[in-house]
Order: sequence, then structure tokens, then C-alpha cells
Amino acid sequence: MLTGSSKKHELKSKQKLEKKLKFYTKVKDRVTSLNATKTISKKSKQRSRKKKLKAYDLSTLSEFLPETDATKQHTEAKLNCKSKQALVQREAAQLNAVLTNPQFQLDPFAAIHQHLLSTQTSSARKESNSAKHGKDPKDRKRKKNKKKKKNASSASEAMDI
Repeated sequence: MLTGSSKKHELKSKQKLEKKLKFYTKVKDRVTSLNATKTISKKSKQRSRKKKLKAYDLSTLSEFLPETDATKQHTEAKLNCKSKQALVQREAAQLNAVLTNPQFQLDPFAAIHQHLLSTQTSSARKESNSAKHGKDPKDRKRKKNKKKKKNASSASEAMDI
């Protein structure tokens, strides 16, 4: 037989247990909803990152670019510790030679320009020379049209006087 006080105590403990269960279910629901929103935002961030990466992806461009000997040599050469040290020493010697060059000391920009002109490939020289001398057929047509316009305008001015 249960006394009145023990029944009250049992009811209170059941109520407390129910209250705790309600609280824990609320917490669990809240955590699952937060995780769901977190995964949704994570997915959208990943999508935007992928879009940005696609914008910066230039691998398809390499298909259209011609292969050069310099790129083949560069990819074949593996840099280990000794080769890095040798490269640094060569570059340091080259820099020292450039800095002690009297032409470079007098006019650095002119020296660099002269060096670039002397090391340019022959095909690049031909292209730059033809562009400078107006050997491009389109350039000749443009120049002729300009001369015709000038002559026509000067003739009309002479008649006005």
C-alpha cells in the first residue's frame, strides 16, 4: 500500500521525467534543424566555390596554345636540393654580371631594351620590323585612305578661298 506522500513523490518524478524528455526532444529537433541549415549553406558555398574555380580554370586554354621547347624542358627538369643550389648560384652570378655591366650602370632601361632586342627570336623580329615599316597590307590601305581624305579636304579649302 502506498501512502499519500509517496504517490505525490511518484507523480512529481514522472512529471520531472516528462519535462526532461520534452526538453531533450526540443534540443534534438533544434540540433537537427541547425545541422540541416548548415549543410544547405555548406552546399551553396561549395557550389559558389566550384563556379569560381571554373572561372579560373585555364586548362582548356592549354589545348589551343602551341607547344614550345622551353615548356617541355622546364617540365622535364626536376628540382632537387643540389639543382636548386646550382640554379641559385648561376642566377646570382648572372645578376652580379648585370649589375657590374657599365652600360647597365649608365642607363638600366636602355641596357634592358638592347638585351631584349638582341635576344628576340628571328620571327618576332620580322613581325616587329614589318609592323614598324608598314609592310602590312591593311596598314598601307589605311595610310592611302588618310592621304586621300587630306587631299580632298585641302582641295575643297582651296576652292573656298
